[in-house]
This record gives sequence, structure tokens and C-alpha cells, in this order.
Amino acid sequence: MKEKVKVFQLRDRYAELTVISTVRDRTLVEHELLARGRDHEDWREEHLGGEFEKIRTDQLFQNISTSKSKSGSSSAVDGIPGIGQTTMMQKIVHDWATGKIYQQFQFVFSFKFRDLNTINCRITLRELILDQYPYFGNMLEEVWKNPEGLLFIFDGLDEFKGRIDFADSRRDTEPQHQCPDPEWWCEVSDIVYCLIQHKLLPGCSVLVTTRPTALHLLEKAKISVWAEILGFVGEERKEYFTRYFEDQTVAAAVFKHVKENEILYTMSYNPSYCWILVLTPGPFFTQTHRDPQQVPKTITQLYCYFIYNILKNHGREIENLREVLLRVGQMAFTGVSEKNIVFTDGDLIKYNLQPSQFLSGFLMELLEREDSAQSGVHLPAPHHPRVCSRTRTIHVSSSREYHDTPH
Repeated sequence: MKEKVKVFQLRDRYAELTVISTVRDRTLVEHELLARGRDHEDWREEHLGGEFEKIRTDQLFQNISTSKSKSGSSSAVDGIPGIGQTTMMQKIVHDWATGKIYQQFQFVFSFKFRDLNTINCRITLRELILDQYPYFGNMLEEVWKNPEGLLFIFDGLDEFKGRIDFADSRRDTEPQHQCPDPEWWCEVSDIVYCLIQHKLLPGCSVLVTTRPTALHLLEKAKISVWAEILGFVGEERKEYFTRYFEDQTVAAAVFKHVKENEILYTMSYNPSYCWILVLTPGPFFTQTHRDPQQVPKTITQLYCYFIYNILKNHGREIENLREVLLRVGQMAFTGVSEKNIVFTDGDLIKYNLQPSQFLSGFLMELLEREDSAQSGVHLPAPHHPRVCSRTRTIHVSSSREYHDTPH
């Protein structure tokens, strides 16, 4: 008998993340990573109370509504893999749509760079919007008249395969890179560049997210606000567990287990790891046939149980699970080594893999375009690349959700 799938709203499951109004120096990040357990938590809280200012997501464009400037504003949000950038962007759109934040914007257009990778020809901003928001139809002519009321969100610059070099001054003079209006045919990279630099629809606002690996690309961009997501700090860690489990007794028990384990507690600042921490140890506290004494206590045990759950629930359709798992692992390991996190159908064929429910436990299929035979498969690496290299696995990514969609 199939277990009933539970549906949750984004607003019910979302746990607030700590965001600071700067991007930390790499050495500070390295020092933080060396700390464990309570030392790690104390290190973060000490620095938050000192040189780093905590801000809310509604402060990324806080000066726009009061500013007399018509030039618009561009903001950049940095964060390591799995720290919650994409989900935060979904929450921003949700809160805007429900009237909680950014009511100075009449329209918000949200794009993911990995989706934009599927566009391999010149395109207009109009067509780019209608491709993902077709219901706008003939409304865009009116939309262009008030650029100050527009917010463009571009998520995951580090995944973009196009070239955007803000230090290259030739972009401002060479005709092939010009994108003066929304009806102009340009490369996707030129559209993004011109929006961020306020050369296209001057007055609009742009929010870009990226991992640290691509942050240098924005150094010469006209960014007004820089921010970094630190993840969960203090009671925010506990809030994630509280929101995930309906039974608060179970939530308290699972969080207590994590907090008493130095390694697991250190990992819990990252929402991606928190998801695994509730998904894997959780059943030991909710299912009567599970022995709480056997709950995973090490990272190796944690990921073994994680893979075991996928094998148990989705492995029946596969004849040779071991071979398929090894091929998935080989593809993941090669991807991590080559800094590739998006795979195509060609990659699946290369490793003799076929789409299946079992495979979906490790990979998430992206959109398919009518003019393209390729469908992307996203690997949220390097969420746990060391595990990829040892156990040959990759973990499931959370899919895009917008206003009031199940989460």
C-alpha cells in the first residue's frame, strides 16, 4: 500500500536564515570551518555581535522606496552550496506576492541561470519573460513604462555557462553586446549584464545569487548591496527541526540527538544538511520497529542510511542496483572533479544510465524546451563531494517552488 504523500506550504516549513550585509574574507570562512560543535556556534555568534551586521531579506533594497534616484539598484547574495539561496529567493517572491515585503515593485521576474543555459540563441528580454511567464501576453508594453516597479531575480550565477565579464569595458561599446531595449535581440549574457548595469530598463532592480566560486565575476559590477547567507545561527537550527516535524516531541528528540553529536551539530548550520538530518535519523524516533540506539551518529552512518532509504523505496524497478549506483557515483565524482553540476542526456548516455524513479532519488530533472532535445539533470555538488568520492552518490535537490506551492 502506497504511503500518502503529505503536502506542505512554503510558509509553514521555511526557517529563517541569518544574512549579513557583507561578504566575508575567505580566511574568516576557513577559520569558521575549523571549529566544531559549540565552538563553531560560539565563533559565529561572536562575530555576528562584532564586525558583521545581520540584515533581513526585506533590507536588500531598503533604500529604493525613499531614494529619489531613478537608476535602480542591483544586489548580490553569496552563499556556499546548500545554504539556502534558491529557497530564500522563493520565499522573497512568496512574501512579495502576499504583500509582506517590497511593495514598491509591481512585478517580480525570477530566473535560474541553469534554466537559461538551455537558451543557445539570441533572444529578446520580452521573449525571455514570455518563455517562463506566458500569461503576460500583450501586457509587457505597459510593464516597460515603469521600470522602477520591476525586480529581476537571477539565481545561481556560478551555474551559468555564458560569459559575463563586468571588467570588460568592450561590452559597453561593441555593437554585438548592446541591449538598449526589451525588444532587442541579444545573447542571454548581454541581457543579464545590461540589466545589472542599468543599461537596459534603467530604474529596474536586480537581485543576483551566486556561490563564492563565481563571486569574482561581480567585482566590477554596479552592485549596491552585498550580502552573504550564513545559514542557521543559534535557535534557527532548532526552528528547522520544529517546523519539519508535526510532533514536537519527535522534533525535540531528533534535535537533542544532533546537538549532542559534535559533528552532526556542526553540519546543522547548513539547511541542505539539516534536510538529511531530519530525513535520516527521524524515522528512528517515529517508527516503533526502529531502535533509537541505532540512530546514525557519524557522517558515514548518516549517508549510508540516506542511500539505504533510496534503495529500499525506489530500488525495486532496477535489476542491478549496485551497477547503477556505481555508474551514478562515477558520473558524480567526475562532475565534482571538473566542477560540473548540471548533466545532460548525453552524460546519462555516456554512463549508461536511464531515467527512472530510482535515479530521481539522486538527480532532479530540469525543464525541457521544445526547441531542444536536452534535459538537464542537476547535481547540487559540492554539498557532500567527499561522500561522492567515497560512496559514489549524489543527493536530491529541492525543486523550484513559488507563491503558495507545496514545500
